[in-house]
Amino acid sequence: LGLTVQFGYAGVVNFAAAAFVGIGAYTAAVALPLASVPPLLIIVLGGLVSALIGSVLLLPLLRTRGHYAALITIAFGILFRTFLEVNDTLGGPQGLKVPGMHLFGVDFNRAIEVDDETEWSFYLQYALLCLVVLHLAYGFVRRLERSWLGLSMDAVRLDETASSAFGLNGALWKIAAFSIGNFLAGVAGALYAMLTAFIAPASFTFGDSLILVSIVILG
Repeated sequence: LGLTVQFGYAGVVNFAAAAFVGIGAYTAAVALPLASVPPLLIIVLGGLVSALIGSVLLLPLLRTRGHYAALITIAFGILFRTFLEVNDTLGGPQGLKVPGMHLFGVDFNRAIEVDDETEWSFYLQYALLCLVVLHLAYGFVRRLERSWLGLSMDAVRLDETASSAFGLNGALWKIAAFSIGNFLAGVAGALYAMLTAFIAPASFTFGDSLILVSIVILG
């Protein structure tokens, strides 16, 4: 959904989607051990940190187009993985263990015991949570598409020169689309970290970014 906003609505290329998912995942891994931070807030925090760090790419992205803009995001994704591998504070190449989510007294990483002989996988709880988050994200993206905000992004994507002649600030709408997309990627990353209970730099490679782009384009 984040890439749909970036590629589809505003025409902003992003071949570092996995890196922004990783930012959200590592944010959750660092913040979850802090008992004072509610888990639901950590999911939102993962998105905010991802959008904030992504802002460092805005200046070069706004000054380039096409293949050159794509190369900037590719370089960011490679640099992000390299930074994780040499940063011992974040676990280095070995990665980090991530505490499970505890919400309303429920341990999301513990199997659901129906009776003495039957138990359901803990994945069921995460599946339901992810469906709720997906519903909220999809509803937001659809409303964005049908609003004057989405129309403005679409105009910038189709013809930035013509849209600027009608008073639309192309740079502003690209910034908005890039930030919204990275926020959604960060939210996904935070959920992914809690679900898998372990993250490592190898989970957020350029190949993973290409898979995400392929899902959007081929789908």
